[in-house]
Amino acid sequence: MHNFVFGSIIGRIMYSKEYFPKGKWFEHWYSIGYSWVLPDFWGRILLKKNKGVKWPCSPLSNIGKNIEFNVDDLNNFQGNNNYFQTWDAKIYIGVGSYIASGVGIITSNHDINDLGKRSKIQDVIIGEKCWIGMNSVILPGVKLGNHTIVGAGAVVTKSFPEGNCILAGNPARVIKVLDENS
Repeated sequence: MHNFVFGSIIGRIMYSKEYFPKGKWFEHWYSIGYSWVLPDFWGRILLKKNKGVKWPCSPLSNIGKNIEFNVDDLNNFQGNNNYFQTWDAKIYIGVGSYIASGVGIITSNHDINDLGKRSKIQDVIIGEKCWIGMNSVILPGVKLGNHTIVGAGAVVTKSFPEGNCILAGNPARVIKVLDENS
């Protein structure tokens, strides 16, 4: 009950009405979404983490502001040690996708000729019903089609827009094509 009371009060102050209290994570007073609010609140106050992010997220992750996703997929921002780096680009996460802990999604890298500068900033697009495995990395400009599974520890350096596949390795490659109807 205290999660609902404190979460509801703090959440209405901290978050955008677009994300709070909306979606399946806030349907009832006992819903888990309310328990995400207090740790996020203390993470922002004490650790100065994720300031400006308009939805509840884990204080153990670094979340950029320019992310587009469905409100029912707020669970993707509750993992530990995730890194969503957006700079001036966007990360798009399709409906029903899952992102495990330790995942890095970046929209810019260091310029190889001058490490003090950023290389070209590019959006990252993750299709619908994708699964991004633990400790994987998705690099700038990558587009993953619907129903793409990225194996744990994979480094995705190029796009796989056709989807319906399992990727693994460094650099990631298709190790299995999935049936579109499954």
